[in-house]
Amino acid sequence: MVKTIRVSEEYHEWLSAHKEGDETMEETLRRMTRGPHPSDVAGLLTGEEAEDAKEAVNRLRGRDRDRLDAARSAFESEDTDE
Repeated sequence: MVKTIRVSEEYHEWLSAHKEGDETMEETLRRMTRGPHPSDVAGLLTGEEAEDAKEAVNRLRGRDRDRLDAARSAFESEDTDE
């Protein structure tokens, strides 16, 4: 089955500019929406740097979770005040 999607003219032009060789638009979209291939990033970080990066991401996620919990709590307390 084939589906059609709408994108802005600007996005279509940008995507077209990133097509490689005889890629179809689907192949370009698939390539552009996936992360880098592991072999492309292998060896960029030392083991210690990778662990530091993971810890930093976990800290940020924790802060995001704390902010989300605080917002949810504030929203829920406003619902009970009415």
